[in-house]
Amino acid sequence: MSTGVRLIRNDRLAQDVEYAYASAVDAPLRTIWVAGACPLDAKGATVAPGDYAEQAHQVMRNLVTALDGAGAALTDIVKTTVYVASARQADLVTAWRVYREYMGAHDVPSTLLGVTVLGYDHQLVEVEAVAVIGDA
Repeated sequence: MSTGVRLIRNDRLAQDVEYAYASAVDAPLRTIWVAGACPLDAKGATVAPGDYAEQAHQVMRNLVTALDGAGAALTDIVKTTVYVASARQADLVTAWRVYREYMGAHDVPSTLLGVTVLGYDHQLVEVEAVAVIGDA
């Protein structure tokens, strides 16, 4: 089944970015809003304190699991926001590289933000997403 997600490029904007500038979906589709995926293990503990890359891997694994529970996959995502608890651009880039590894060619519109603090003790990375799937 086609997800209905169409990624939109724009030749009047910078071409060397790792994301589409917009996405569009055509109805009828089911929309899924995924809460921010956090770097928590199955017992609710924050994994890899101090390690941006390892936390980003756990976040993306949890995002895949959350989407799967809703009947969706990473390729059904139309928009993400990546939060990184740091004022250092290098830390944001570290988390972004892991995020991009999981997203592959599905380079949906995304916002990457450095924030002061996230909700769990020792949490450094969080990713929230909106996905759509064909109406079953």
